[in-house]
Amino acid sequence: MALVNMQSLLHKAEEGGYAVGSFSVANMECIRGVIRAAEALHAPAILQIAEIRLPYSPLYLIGPMMLAAAKHAQVPVAVHLDHGKTLACVQEALDLGFTSVMCDGSDQPIDANVAFAKQTVALAKEKGATVEAEVGRVGRGEDGSESEAQIASMDDCFRMDETGIDALAVGIGNAHGLYAATPQLHYEVLEELHGKLRSSLVMHGGTGLTDEQFQKVISLGMRKINIATDLFMSQAGACQGKDIFKNIASSVDAVSATVQRYIKLFGSEGKA
Repeated sequence: MALVNMQSLLHKAEEGGYAVGSFSVANMECIRGVIRAAEALHAPAILQIAEIRLPYSPLYLIGPMMLAAAKHAQVPVAVHLDHGKTLACVQEALDLGFTSVMCDGSDQPIDANVAFAKQTVALAKEKGATVEAEVGRVGRGEDGSESEAQIASMDDCFRMDETGIDALAVGIGNAHGLYAATPQLHYEVLEELHGKLRSSLVMHGGTGLTDEQFQKVISLGMRKINIATDLFMSQAGACQGKDIFKNIASSVDAVSATVQRYIKLFGSEGKA
């Protein structure tokens, strides 16, 4: 199956009424664990890394590894830049061969956010890549820094949709990292948007939601759901002792088990 454009995965998910898991990776073990899980369950998958993680995992190193894993996979895999905050990083990802990029201007006024999206769409079009943007704001940064969640407005969603993006992350009370309590999600936003956008809906901040919440947002059109914290915690918890090779193997196993649980929950098992 190998490396594919993310948009193709989302269109099939819309037709089938399920969501594709987009799994954040930080190293080779994460990458291998995601691919192993997807192949075991014959499911499509998305490998992603956020710009804020690149000081730890430089894009010029981890990007080619992600792409190589996708190309050798027995199931369709897209490679995505998550939360691209700068045009330079977006361009670097596209030049490497990423099949999807996110332009995240959600911390800016809507006019600036829309302008950033238009610039990214123009760049991605040259490479045939998918573009994701964000409206409203997902609480907390990818690095755990505090920022208040903002509920997406309908007007902003429709404005962003008109830029030519392919996927739209909408703030509905969700947040990155661990939730202090089960979040109260604003389903009415999704109910209002469902079936009215050309772009696919995306859920950030998946770790910590209940199974019922996942099922609800998928029923309301979420076609891509991001998982990061749960993967990182499972990998860290699997490492014991000083034998690096045993830790590599246990890390891959732990990530694979976690990813398989989400694939089954999202309904994408057997959809490759």
